[in-house]
Amino acid sequence: MNEPAAWLRTLLDRGDMLVMPCCFDALSARLIEQAGFPLTFMSGFAVSASRLALPDTGLISVTEMLDQGRAICDAVRIPVIGDGDTGHGNPANVRRTVDQYARAGFAGVMIEDQVMPKRCGHTGVKEVVERDEAIRRVRAAVDARDAGAGTLIVARTDARSAIGLDEALRRMQAFAELGADILFLEAPRDEAEMRRFCTEVPGIKMANMLEEGITPILTPTELAEIGYGIAAYPLTLLSAAVFAMREALADLAAGRTPQRRVDFRTLRELVGFDAYDDLLKRY
Repeated sequence: MNEPAAWLRTLLDRGDMLVMPCCFDALSARLIEQAGFPLTFMSGFAVSASRLALPDTGLISVTEMLDQGRAICDAVRIPVIGDGDTGHGNPANVRRTVDQYARAGFAGVMIEDQVMPKRCGHTGVKEVVERDEAIRRVRAAVDARDAGAGTLIVARTDARSAIGLDEALRRMQAFAELGADILFLEAPRDEAEMRRFCTEVPGIKMANMLEEGITPILTPTELAEIGYGIAAYPLTLLSAAVFAMREALADLAAGRTPQRRVDFRTLRELVGFDAYDDLLKRY
């Protein structure tokens, strides 16, 4: 198992509720690490938005996601889980995707069962692949993990939105039996559905806490009581960053210097100017 994956496995084995803010670039990942969070997730929605200013509808390529992911993984020491979308093709593509994410430095990779092109799970998913095809994807991902990639597998289903809760739970149970490390049922409608997921499916479950999304926002304590092990916040940092930038732009448009910002010294420290200068002194 690769080192980031081993660290992630250690975190999961402790059994604590893991609060996981999601990142979209190296800087946001470093801020998450400096704030003391034990892990992060590279959000496909957030990367597509920040890198391309495009919607999360399968427009960003796996090459672009890997490029962004390498920068993120290089910038932090905490484990990073990457959004692998549908695996980008048939089971052979899924295996290659998992291998590529492992080489990029990811501790885990998420594989889902939407049709291609996929879309954000809170914006009206209408189609998922047949259950047999979904199982083949997850089996290929698990096989890649066990064949040497080592990267932990997050198995996701969007069947709740496309077909219904019963089918989503059947898929989650099948993914658990295949050996997926983390189970992610996207977009349950209420707390009762969340409880049913955690009760009927074995293994470590991840909740997606998207503000103004389909799933109710619960506290980490409430999620842990239901049975979740990870609370992901996919767009919190991106939304906060957009709000702050718009506020600063409004100040500039009004002829004011924005006051709600970090100072220049903080920025220099954040990106490592002092460490850079100390390195040069050695030579």
